[in-house]
Amino acid sequence: MPARRSPRQPTPWRAGAVPEPAAPVLPRRVATLSVHTSPLEQPGAGDAGGMNVYVVEVSRRLADRGIAVDVFTRATSSEQPPVVEMSPGVTVRHVSAGPFEGLGKQELPAQMCAFTAAVLREEAQHEPGHFDVVHSHYWLSGQVGWLARDRWGVPLVHSAHTLAKVKNAALAEGDEPEPRTRVIGEEQVVAEADRLVANTAEEARQLVDFYDADPRRTLVVPPGVDLDCFRPGDRQAARARVGVAPDAVVLLFVGRIQPLKAPEMLLHAAARMLATDPALRDRLEVLVVGAPSGSGLAEPQRLQELAVSLGVADVVRFVPPQAPAQLADHYRAADVAVVPSHNESFGLVALEAQACGTPVVAAAVGGLPTAVDDGVSGLLVTGRDPEGYAAAIRRVLARRELLAAGARRHAAAFSWDRTTDSLVDAYAAAMSEMGRRRVRPAHRAAEAVRLLTGGNSVGGRARR
Repeated sequence: MPARRSPRQPTPWRAGAVPEPAAPVLPRRVATLSVHTSPLEQPGAGDAGGMNVYVVEVSRRLADRGIAVDVFTRATSSEQPPVVEMSPGVTVRHVSAGPFEGLGKQELPAQMCAFTAAVLREEAQHEPGHFDVVHSHYWLSGQVGWLARDRWGVPLVHSAHTLAKVKNAALAEGDEPEPRTRVIGEEQVVAEADRLVANTAEEARQLVDFYDADPRRTLVVPPGVDLDCFRPGDRQAARARVGVAPDAVVLLFVGRIQPLKAPEMLLHAAARMLATDPALRDRLEVLVVGAPSGSGLAEPQRLQELAVSLGVADVVRFVPPQAPAQLADHYRAADVAVVPSHNESFGLVALEAQACGTPVVAAAVGGLPTAVDDGVSGLLVTGRDPEGYAAAIRRVLARRELLAAGARRHAAAFSWDRTTDSLVDAYAAAMSEMGRRRVRPAHRAAEAVRLLTGGNSVGGRARR
């Protein structure tokens, strides 16, 4: 009996049997799936974060290239209109799947059938071939995309953004481990996707090592940063707008308030700095921009209470999530941005800060060693010792001007246009590959007919 072929291996085909297309066929319309969070939500609270920014920026740039985008996301309020034009060529579709409010992300798997049905119904209202590619974000979307891919006969491109096995391996204290349901779901999506998009080479390695992803289908496409919005500017003017003293030493945290992001590390580091240099209290200002999220919702005042217990409440200011223009002012006003996460698939905050000319102190985990050029645009910290962060912040403050210049140069290498170009290439390659899979069986069938009819095609003249 012949060996059973692994389902991931392509069917062997004689070279040259099917001619390659002269040029890649580009998609006309992409179905983008973002089940658990809408691109219209304000990043920095709830489930909205870097993934939301990613979907917004890529979708807009795809539309600029003439590729229409439909973003499917779950409706979370009865007041949300079913369809919203986010920008020309980008349509956000709010899908009813389960109760609008009070449904946690961990409860969403039970609503995947309803969500998928709505997505398939939308496509069914159009002529076949309405969508050319499905791009799913996060594993819940990947489950929907898997079925849509099979139903529509188009490739599935998947971006994980975070991985359960990786997160569980570096679990923050007080955080809940990701359930086995998610692990199994991720394994299924990884096995089925036509292309897997990783933010960094490290994430690509994790997909291969932890999930047995096929390296040939796993691509590294770094996210970008909006270099028009996040750019250097008048620092003192930014401080005036943010409400920071001109001579203040400003430390900044931006992100969702939850154990994974570890904002408490900045408070502990600030307390260590004040213990070493009490005179610094007159100038130190710690800005925490964000709102409770995830497991942080269980104790929404935990960070404020920690500031009191550490004796730094007088130098810490909590700021709600900010729109991009106001967020850029906070970056410009800061001396150092601190990203102490337990894990990050990339770390867009670090890149945004550097684009504004602000050096970064970040944990040496996940994608942060890619987002931060250690010793050039900031410093990476190994371990979870607050004194290590305090020491790194002091070193950055001592070299700030040099590191600020390096930060600007490093961030300039990342742009959403480059990200989008790479994704379009991935879409085209996946479409071409799927097209060849369709042509090959047809080619074989035609060859069989030719042999059976003595060399004449069906409907052709009979052999003399």
